Amino acid sequence: MMSDKVILSIDQGTTSSRAVVLSQSGQALSIAQKELTQHYPDSGWVEHDPDDIWQDTLSMCRQALKRVPNIEVVGIGISNQRETTILWNRQTGKPVHPAIVWQDRRTADFCDALKRQGHEEAVHARTGLLLDAYFSAGKINWILTNVEGAREAAEAGALAFGTVDSWLIWNLTGGKVHATDVTNASRTSLYNIATGQWDETMLRLFDIPAALLPEVKECADDFGITAAGLFDAEIPIAGVAGDQQAAAFGQACFQEGMMKSTYGTGCFALVNTGSHQVQSNNKLISTIAYRLNGETVYALEGSIFMAGAIIQWLRDGLNMVRDSSETEALAEAADPDNEVVLIPAFTGLGAPHWRPEPRAAIMGLTRNAGRAEIAHAALQAVSLQTEDLLLAMRSDMAAQGLSSPSHLRVDGGMVNNKWFVQNLSDITNIPIDRPVTIETTALGVAYLAGLQLGLFDRLEDITAKWQLDRSFAPQMPASRRQMILTRWSGAISKILHDEA
Repeated sequence: MMSDKVILSIDQGTTSSRAVVLSQSGQALSIAQKELTQHYPDSGWVEHDPDDIWQDTLSMCRQALKRVPNIEVVGIGISNQRETTILWNRQTGKPVHPAIVWQDRRTADFCDALKRQGHEEAVHARTGLLLDAYFSAGKINWILTNVEGAREAAEAGALAFGTVDSWLIWNLTGGKVHATDVTNASRTSLYNIATGQWDETMLRLFDIPAALLPEVKECADDFGITAAGLFDAEIPIAGVAGDQQAAAFGQACFQEGMMKSTYGTGCFALVNTGSHQVQSNNKLISTIAYRLNGETVYALEGSIFMAGAIIQWLRDGLNMVRDSSETEALAEAADPDNEVVLIPAFTGLGAPHWRPEPRAAIMGLTRNAGRAEIAHAALQAVSLQTEDLLLAMRSDMAAQGLSSPSHLRVDGGMVNNKWFVQNLSDITNIPIDRPVTIETTALGVAYLAGLQLGLFDRLEDITAKWQLDRSFAPQMPASRRQMILTRWSGAISKILHDEA
């Protein structure tokens, strides 16, 4: 294989648009990134400008490619913020409304009404998801209901719906391809993850015309070719996955029971459940990990709303630190016997609670508590939330006779903090493996594109490329760990009771 053949990976996230040029060995040759403007037009509402998403992404792709001349871009992979919803006119390509971001809560009342009518069980059974404003279907319904003329245009086939991957594919191909992949489709509440089809029952429930929907493809597939003039050459789009599934693929979590957890703004933990579509009894999400060559691999997922965002709050909200990296030294300096607990329910609690109403709290403060103890509690809160997810996953998997995860592979910006990763191992009581390459989201879709384009023959070729940077083993005495878990459980119970 020629060393100058590269994959251009697009990593379009909630807070930034990134482009990464990756070699076939997985080395990042060039990275370009631009912060994405956030819009908050009302309480609980979060929007992006779809044109910003497209133009920023295109600009970063061109910038990243310009930095590495004399290479041949053989394909493009796309990973994206999931659930974020865009509707646009098929003729003009213009959005009919700003993108409604996955964090947006404007459809909470609509979803609650459907719950009261008894529809959540059917939604969960067919889609693997909960009936929640987090997912795309309610957002589509809101646009059709609230944008003048949108429903009539949708029913006439004049509008297209897409998550961010579909929007980028449409623009990259000059409007020739309206498609998504199975991982993004599985996050809409409209896709039946057992049958692998858009679900007519869900379309009726959310009152959404089927004419809006994109074609669903596998993760390594033909998503079209870039339009003339965008780049120096026309490039095939060959790999697509939602950001968390892309990260799991980049972490080579191909065997049943393998688990990864990404620590970015939030934390998203996925465990491979193989051919088993696990129906969670603990408010976890059953989702598609990937589909290749006609075979679907499933995953259980737990979503934590606040991880790195807690550290950003310490920096920007409290001005406790100038840089997030300072929290490592602070945590190490904290009084080891401190009893400070931080419950990061700034936007409610995610899995396994799924309660939007609780609010954040700091408990156990004494006169001796200061910056170090609060930083310690903030980092440990992420570890404790991860342990809650692991307990839920173990319960759900044991109910179906599946083996629980014995190791956890981690990525995301927070895992550069050695104190945090060691604490994560101590609290979860399992080894934590940190890879050499933590750009796993971009890496995952590059690998998918490489499979489609014949750069890799099989998954074992990708597994061989995964490299361990460091493994962290549990060191905390069992009695101390149990004391911390008990204190956390009591604090969570108090928060939930106060909001009941």
